[in-house]
Amino acid sequence: MTLTDYMADLPLLAILRGIQNHECVAIAEVLVELGFRCIEVPLNSPNAIESIRLLAQRFSSDYLIGAGTVLTLQQLEDVQKAGGRLIVMPHADGKIIRAAKQAQMICAPGVATLTEAFSALENGADGLKLFPAESVAPTVLKAWRTVLPVSTICLPVGGVKPDGMSTYLASGANGFGLGSNLYKAGDSLTQVRQNAEAYVQAWRQQATAV
Repeated sequence: MTLTDYMADLPLLAILRGIQNHECVAIAEVLVELGFRCIEVPLNSPNAIESIRLLAQRFSSDYLIGAGTVLTLQQLEDVQKAGGRLIVMPHADGKIIRAAKQAQMICAPGVATLTEAFSALENGADGLKLFPAESVAPTVLKAWRTVLPVSTICLPVGGVKPDGMSTYLASGANGFGLGSNLYKAGDSLTQVRQNAEAYVQAWRQQATAV
């Protein structure tokens, strides 16, 4: 399956930064229940590789589980061994992108300029993480869209709230990576559910309106 397949119904990537092993499955189950199919655990979370292993064991290949903040080839290998199939990066390191694709993993590197975007695509990126989103404002993304390949998946990440998605969608965003506004360390299941429901509802309304 491709990144497009995983994001077809709900193109929202859950970023569970700071999550701990004992809670990761329960929180992911709430998200999956609400329609999320893409979940990443940033590697600067506590025992992140173990959380990825637990999630990969719990959820079938219908769900895309993997890591964020991947900075080295060794980390990529650790994620793969844990059963993760998604590599998300804050930057656009070509060697990591190429290694991910050689390992038949899905890779979404972080980009903040058109030069980085084209370089990432040339190296095989499946989608582009527009990070931080403030660096690629809707007006900038609209300009990017005039030159990027039409099929390019663009996902703003960082600070996007439920009511702020429509402007990005109108400018060419395909979905979003959701961090602390969806989950932050210490959030209860109830809080995560409320946050996720707000995003899902906003997506349904705004995607239809665009």
